[in-house]
Amino acid sequence: MGIETDIANDWHAALAALAWQVELGVSDIVGETPLDRYDLPEPVKPAPPPPPQRASAVAPMPEPVAAAPDAAIHAASDAANRATSRDGLRDALAAFDLCELKKGARNLVFCDGNPNARVLILGEAPGREEDLQGRPFVGAAGQLLDRMFAAIGLSRNSPDPATALYITNVMPWRPPQNRDPSPDEIAMMRPFVERHITLVDPDVIVVMGNTPLQALLKTKGILRARGTWAQALGKPVLPMAHPAYLLRKPEAKREAWADLLSLQAKLRG
Repeated sequence: MGIETDIANDWHAALAALAWQVELGVSDIVGETPLDRYDLPEPVKPAPPPPPQRASAVAPMPEPVAAAPDAAIHAASDAANRATSRDGLRDALAAFDLCELKKGARNLVFCDGNPNARVLILGEAPGREEDLQGRPFVGAAGQLLDRMFAAIGLSRNSPDPATALYITNVMPWRPPQNRDPSPDEIAMMRPFVERHITLVDPDVIVVMGNTPLQALLKTKGILRARGTWAQALGKPVLPMAHPAYLLRKPEAKREAWADLLSLQAKLRG
């Protein structure tokens, strides 16, 4: 008991001495060796660079690269030209693996409507709803498109070629995040588009948006081109603003109505 009592007394005494020094303003413990607080430490020298590695006898595997644009376009032309029917063209597109968009899409979006229609509508690319259903223009923009053409007596569901619509897109697969197709992607799909139009053989083509304008007329600026008739593949072509644009800019519907009346007059003439 005597030893334990002495230890306890020493501990309390040390604590009391420390508290007394804190009250006196002591903030640092002074050691026996002088300390120069203004003396900076020696800078750390960087480690020397590792010695150069000897070249390996085995060359690394090259990164996979996409097909060159010219080679992909040539392959697309061969595949498209071999198709003798719409079903054959669909099969050719389904087997075409050089377009990266195919890897991220759920479905091939080929066409909708009456293949005997006088009017062929060429859109840009599938969106989310189109990718899910495998049909073009079925989302909000597609519903507006149906109402627009119904106003001049045309419908994708009409069995009569005189009042029917046939609808397809330049891109049969949905681009990620609905981004615009690149010029290389458009050029790659152009042979399929041209073959599709040749097989359907419509009287009039309506291009809706910049992508089909670039694919058929090789130009940009749909808002400048809209309403002005042009020619492609021996067919009259009417550029129009895409319905998705009209949903964002309702004030542009007046110009779209003028374009629809121009189409109606062309069909009657």
